[in-house]
Amino acid sequence: MKALDAAETVAERPGYELAKRIVDIIGASLLLVLFSLPAAVIAVLIKLDDPGPVMFKQVRVGRFGRLFTIYKFRTMISDAEKMQKELEKYNEAGGAYFKLKNDPRVTKVGAVLRKLSLDEIPQFINVLTGDMSLVGPRPLPVTGYENESWYVRKASVPPGMTGLWQISGRSDLSGEQAAELDLRYVERRSFLYDLKLMCATVPAVLFRKGAA
Repeated sequence: MKALDAAETVAERPGYELAKRIVDIIGASLLLVLFSLPAAVIAVLIKLDDPGPVMFKQVRVGRFGRLFTIYKFRTMISDAEKMQKELEKYNEAGGAYFKLKNDPRVTKVGAVLRKLSLDEIPQFINVLTGDMSLVGPRPLPVTGYENESWYVRKASVPPGMTGLWQISGRSDLSGEQAAELDLRYVERRSFLYDLKLMCATVPAVLFRKGAA
């Protein structure tokens, strides 16, 4: 995939970018250590619940159109992606994303991991490698974005593990609403704004606001 021209996107902010990257490295490193034991327990539970790999890997579109592999704990049956075509007609999100509240592919352990957002622990690795940030818009899927008018501006910043969409309803949002929140973040982003969103993520996860 051809990378986007940075000149076509939002202006970069060197000071903010550096501070953000430092926070990402320190934060992701500390959180990986903190969640190392829970992650080991989760891996065992996934294997006991359903045969197949512990990790789910998928290619996503990152900053300026660069492709990267996103990591998550697997929350669905092993052949879930093959079944998605059969479920597309029930897509509740619309646009570039697929969302189905009562998705039959989700495993018992996977349902719990999703509600508590524990399936996203491996994404701290993506943050350390620089493919993602702790805060930012949702990672774009490889297909389905071409005709979306918001794509270029959204892809001007690194995708994040949390953001406005995470604290504003997550699965309760339509695809259009989530896209609007992503663009609002791109326009308002700042170091203090990122800290505010990180703090707001904690109660959003604890109280499972909009959790699938």
